[in-house]
Amino acid sequence: MHPVHKVSDMGILCDKQIKDEVRIDPFANGVKRRGEVSYGLSSYGYDVRIGTRFKVFMPPLSCTKQLVVDPKAFSEDFVKTVDTEREKVDHILIPPNSFALGETLEFFTIPRNVLAICVGKSTYARCGIIVNVTPLEPEWCGRITMEISNTTPLPAKIYAGEGIAQILFFRAERLCEVSYADKHGKYQNQSGLALPCVD
Repeated sequence: MHPVHKVSDMGILCDKQIKDEVRIDPFANGVKRRGEVSYGLSSYGYDVRIGTRFKVFMPPLSCTKQLVVDPKAFSEDFVKTVDTEREKVDHILIPPNSFALGETLEFFTIPRNVLAICVGKSTYARCGIIVNVTPLEPEWCGRITMEISNTTPLPAKIYAGEGIAQILFFRAERLCEVSYADKHGKYQNQSGLALPCVD
């Protein structure tokens, strides 16, 4: 039996509710860390960290045929895989007007009565670096694959293991009839960086 919440329980979750109701592993409190892009629990959200593995969009320059980015047939040839931990560096560089995929260090389990959305951190946004994540649906679980766009004409530096975006959690008035887990969504429990796919 799923819990039933009154109308007064609706709205955005605060820090205590996030800590009590949303599984985030590993969990970090939001304390000041000098010299790092902030991460951890905040008043009404959770600032996630980007991990150490990335796929940087770098289409082959020597290809003679016209290249097309197709979400139904996305080519692994378009990306360069970078593991900052293995390469003993603390960052990646995203080429000008390009993007990278990364995954969060944190693993999330979203409750059935909660929908989460992601917004970028101002530290990166003020540098022209935009983070995009689609909503985390009820009962979705996994590490979040993040798309990080460099909108500038210069290479952009992204720091592994530090804050990248904030997740906001909203509780619904009523439980959904069908959750992401019920649908057996294709990105459920995704392992590693998930490139786009269409079933």
